[in-house]
This record gives sequence, C-alpha cells and structure tokens, in this order.
Amino acid sequence: MLWPSATPEMPQAPRLEADSATFAKERDGTMAESRTKRTFRKFQYRGMELDDLLQLTNDDFTKVIQSRQRRSFARGLKKKEKVLIAKLASVKAATAPGEKPKTIRTHLRSVVIVPAMIGSVVGVYNGQSFITVDIRPEMVGHKLAEFSITYKPVRHRMAGATSAAKVAMYMPLAV
Repeated sequence: MLWPSATPEMPQAPRLEADSATFAKERDGTMAESRTKRTFRKFQYRGMELDDLLQLTNDDFTKVIQSRQRRSFARGLKKKEKVLIAKLASVKAATAPGEKPKTIRTHLRSVVIVPAMIGSVVGVYNGQSFITVDIRPEMVGHKLAEFSITYKPVRHRMAGATSAAKVAMYMPLAV
C-alpha cells in the first residue's frame, strides 16, 4: 500500500515565510556571520579549573588527587622523577609558543602526571619501544604507564589461520 499524499483530510503544515528566509540566508552564506560562537566546556579536575590547578603547590595538589596517587606522593618523589619533571618544564619553557615541545624519553612508567607536565611530550618505554604521549589536562592524576600499552592486543581470527596456506586449506572448492 502506498502512503497517501496530502489530501483535504490531511492538510500539510503551512510553511512560514521566516523559515524560507532562513533557508535562503543559509544558502547564501549570510547566516554564518549572525550565528553565535560555539562555547566549549571548561576542563575541570575534581571541581577545579585548569588555571587553578596549575597554580597549586605540590602539597595542595596531593589533597586533590585520589588516595592511591596521594600515597605515592606521601612516600616522596624519587630523584629520577624530580629530574623528569624538571626536564619537561625546561623543554616546555624553551619551546616557542604554538609549537610542540621536544619529546623526552623515559623508562619511568610509574610517575603520576602532575599539572606542571601538561602540554609536554613524553616518550614512555613499553618494554620494546618508546610510545609518544602528548600530556593533556584529562591525564592529570593518572600514571604514564596507562598511556603506553605493553602488549599487542589479540586479534581473534579463524582457528589455525597462521599462514596463507592454512587458510587456503579450509576454503571450499569452486563448484
């Protein structure tokens, strides 16, 4: 059965002249100037905005992070961890605005990402190679290891399909 078109029993909604004017503006491109600028959601970490987070001291930051990371800060930062954070800060300061900082390679996977590291680029060793990690605000409070996978994810295929010869063995013959 075909759907009935607009009949006297089913009147169509009248098209407003404002709608047709809006469509004409969009088609001409004059509508683009009149649109308001899109606002983005500000990043917050546990209720604190990024600017406030960057101004925190280490003691104040430890009060904001989760208990597991707070415990590692309470036990103290090791010399290698302090050197890494200082190196990241110096490379970021030496970089021109708008450019990506130079990658700093490290084997320290257990370092908690602090606000001072935001915007840096770290090469985290995964046991085989260095995985480049761009540190973003969403990563604060996590460890570097969480962003450098140490294994190759399994890709499940047909059973026993390790080479082309084995795959061909299970293919049906053309009739």
